[in-house]
Amino acid sequence: LLTRQLIPHLVARQTGSLLFISSMWGLRGASCEAAYAASKAGMIAYASSLAQELGPSGIRVNCLAPGAIMTDMLAGFSQEELDSLAGRSLLKRLGRPEEVARAAAFLVSQRAAYITGQTVSVDGGFV
Repeated sequence: LLTRQLIPHLVARQTGSLLFISSMWGLRGASCEAAYAASKAGMIAYASSLAQELGPSGIRVNCLAPGAIMTDMLAGFSQEELDSLAGRSLLKRLGRPEEVARAAAFLVSQRAAYITGQTVSVDGGFV
């Protein structure tokens, strides 16, 4: 809803950037997390569609797909579960919120002026 309210203002200015925060599960699905994964996949498709609609108006639209990041979302996980998640990362650790924030700051900045319609994984090479 917020996006639909914002779009006319961005189109009038012929510039801007929208960034959606999805999840790696939206790209690969997740066992026992079908509804969550489907909602995140829908967000990725929505961002891609908006990029196609809004690109001609000079508006960039991208999406971040964070992996296992040390946030409150992982607070209920056991140490064994956290270690298992970290072990699936090529970097063998969990991500930090500031790493996602830096990727977000880049994508909405002018340094990313020619990047649109992308979903960027911030997941340490999760496999």
